[in-house]
Amino acid sequence: HEDTGLQLQPLLEGQNYGAAAGDGAQCPAVSVPRNSPAMRDCLVVAVLCFGNLINFMDWFIVPGILLDIQKYFGLSDGKTGLLQTVFTLCYMLAAPIFGYLGDRYNRKIILGAGILFWSGVTLGSSFITESYYRIFVLSRGLVGIGTASYSTVAPTIIADLFEEGKRTTVLSIFYIFIPVGSGCGYMLAAGMAKGTGDWHWAFRVTPCMGGLALVLLLLLVPHRIQRRTARHRALSISGTRRGADETPGVHRTGKTTWCQDVGSLAKNCSFVWSSLGLTAMAFVTGALGMWVPLFLYRAQLVQGIVPPCLQESCNSSNSLIFGGITIGTGILGVIAGAEAARRLRKIYNKADPLICATSMFISALCLYTALMVAQTNILSTFIFIAFGELFLSVNWAVVTDILLYVVTPRRQSTAIALQILLSHLLGDAGSPYLIGAISNALQAQGAPSFQSSFRSIQSSFAICAFVGAFGGAFFLLTSLYIEGDRREAER
Repeated sequence: HEDTGLQLQPLLEGQNYGAAAGDGAQCPAVSVPRNSPAMRDCLVVAVLCFGNLINFMDWFIVPGILLDIQKYFGLSDGKTGLLQTVFTLCYMLAAPIFGYLGDRYNRKIILGAGILFWSGVTLGSSFITESYYRIFVLSRGLVGIGTASYSTVAPTIIADLFEEGKRTTVLSIFYIFIPVGSGCGYMLAAGMAKGTGDWHWAFRVTPCMGGLALVLLLLLVPHRIQRRTARHRALSISGTRRGADETPGVHRTGKTTWCQDVGSLAKNCSFVWSSLGLTAMAFVTGALGMWVPLFLYRAQLVQGIVPPCLQESCNSSNSLIFGGITIGTGILGVIAGAEAARRLRKIYNKADPLICATSMFISALCLYTALMVAQTNILSTFIFIAFGELFLSVNWAVVTDILLYVVTPRRQSTAIALQILLSHLLGDAGSPYLIGAISNALQAQGAPSFQSSFRSIQSSFAICAFVGAFGGAFFLLTSLYIEGDRREAER
């Protein structure tokens, strides 16, 4: 076992994606141990970033070849959306469990077991025949469990290797592989389906990459990494040492209980409204990630640009283009949002929630415009979808910063856990299935045709634009309370 004193505080402070870099810190960080060379730490980060890349590539393989999978299993839109919903639900429910285990047991073993598990399940799912759709759904859920083991544990290792300023930068690099991996997942799936003529091969590449990641993990990541806790940082100021009466592994939050902390957070208006804004963001991104390539295909069918998919492997150019858009807009959006927040925060205290609100409104308008022009101009559709994704990506760094300064430090672990649970449960866990189910209901009202299938997905997709607008309203409400809640947290 590793030192059991780990708190989630280092991860929370590091998750601002660089938006708060250079703003200063309340407490100095503990120095990296002398026997931890900088080169070794960089190699560890490189391995973890490579694993994160594969992690999100695996996440978005299914949306990249959604049309092939739907045709192979003979699925309705509702059952197709269920694939991503099951994945996200299993990911959401397993994450707290692995977070608990990662606090108490050897993290290298947990990471290795997670990589081995999700790689094996992904490889096995490539051999499932059309008669076993339920087993395929189950396999996606199991992959979500394996993915959760990596996403919850890997960032804590980075948080322990680097001091305050460097940790923010390194974690920003780690999280930038979320949009990069997502886009690469689309491109890998589409490229393999096109190159081999069989979509099953898309599920056989990431397991090989996972095997390489596992080998690198075993060779380059130390078996034990010194844990750095919030308590250690406090001791570095006071000059005291850990007392004999402290129990390892206990998260001390004064005399308050977990239920009292939750009750206090429920009264924090900035936390509540910003969490609802994040939930709206997650809803929109989950639906976009699942349905955009299929929506574009149906729009092209109506325009007569592409023929109906009757052959073994369907046209995957939309997934390739959307994957590239996701990579570019994700990187640019995260960097632009962090920089805008850093600059504007110096001159206006309410800048952060107003940046989020503005970007959500613009994103909703762009997405709605993309839906409306899809039947007549596919190029304009791609452009407006790109701008919609760009403005959505602006918010990821800023929302995390808002949480960190409106919630008192001893409640931030509870706050981030509740925010993750809420955003997944009401956001991207249900939106793929909901969009598909509404599309099914609309198609059932008329005779089957290319036009009706396009109209149904277009109308159901319009929900995302309205949810995005609601997200902007939630962030505007956040701006009304943020100054008072920030002063209260600091006090």
